[in-house]
Amino acid sequence: MMTKAETEGFRHRLLELKKRLGGSLSDLEQEALRPVGSGPSGGLSEVPVHPADLASDLFSEEVALDLLANEAELLSQVNDALERIEQGAFGRCEQCRKEIPRQRLEAVPYAHYCLPCAQRANE
Repeated sequence: MMTKAETEGFRHRLLELKKRLGGSLSDLEQEALRPVGSGPSGGLSEVPVHPADLASDLFSEEVALDLLANEAELLSQVNDALERIEQGAFGRCEQCRKEIPRQRLEAVPYAHYCLPCAQRANE
């Protein structure tokens, strides 16, 4: 069973992660929403000089959008974990209701499932 101090330690870690993710999301949004063709590869009219530059800009935008989606999902999981702390359900597997080992929570503090249940869910 997790002590109150341990739970507070995880709350602190999750809040720090949430804060970091907030900054990352802001930076990624700016990168993803930057007009294609702007920046160093674009010309005066903000249209790239060469089609390869346009392809590079489009690829960069796609990568930024993928990263943004991943970061947003991670932020959602962090918020869910903070909610579980408030409800007194943090550290319990949502599938089997057994305690999630501390080692797993140290590695993934927003984990919803114990390792066996997480592996079964991914099969």
